[in-house]
Amino acid sequence: MPGRILNIFNMNQLRKRFNERLKSELRQNLDLANDFAVPKITKIVVNVGVKEGAKDKSAIEKVKPQLEAICGQMPYVRRAKKSIAAFGLVKGSPIGLAVTLRGEKMYDFLEKLVSVVLSRLRDFRGVSLGSFDGRGNYSLGIPEMVVFPEADYSKIDKSRGLEITIVTSAKDDKIAKRLLEVLGMPFAKAQGKSEERRP
Repeated sequence: MPGRILNIFNMNQLRKRFNERLKSELRQNLDLANDFAVPKITKIVVNVGVKEGAKDKSAIEKVKPQLEAICGQMPYVRRAKKSIAAFGLVKGSPIGLAVTLRGEKMYDFLEKLVSVVLSRLRDFRGVSLGSFDGRGNYSLGIPEMVVFPEADYSKIDKSRGLEITIVTSAKDDKIAKRLLEVLGMPFAKAQGKSEERRP
């Protein structure tokens, strides 16, 4: 069961630390008037592209249990929003899977990501500082889902990556970055003036 696998890594602690200690530290650091003004994560969306799913529906079914194990929640099918003749794509065709995490599962996933998964990436030196969207949300790509401990390599039909979007209530990227840093996100060190200007 996905929930049982997640508990092996003793998750469920990040939300508690944030509410009991980190929120207060962040409030002081940002010089905010009260706890209600402190930014927070509102949801995490995990996407997997399965482009061959438009022609082979079994491809979707092969990926679904892997994503469910990784996220601890049943994925939903993403479908093409319009037809593209050049790619043989018909509107409504299944082209991927996604999971939207909130509450406890959201914090569980984030804690696993920052404390287990990222360190397993080859030559990892921190996540990019340039992946904010200008509205306080952050996206990062994981090149292979097998870096997640729940993924069963023997049942993966081909190498697939994940796209993870962390949606926050922060008003700008600078505040969102500080929120994610407090929660343990290991950002890459800025290199030179051009990198420092990036959001």
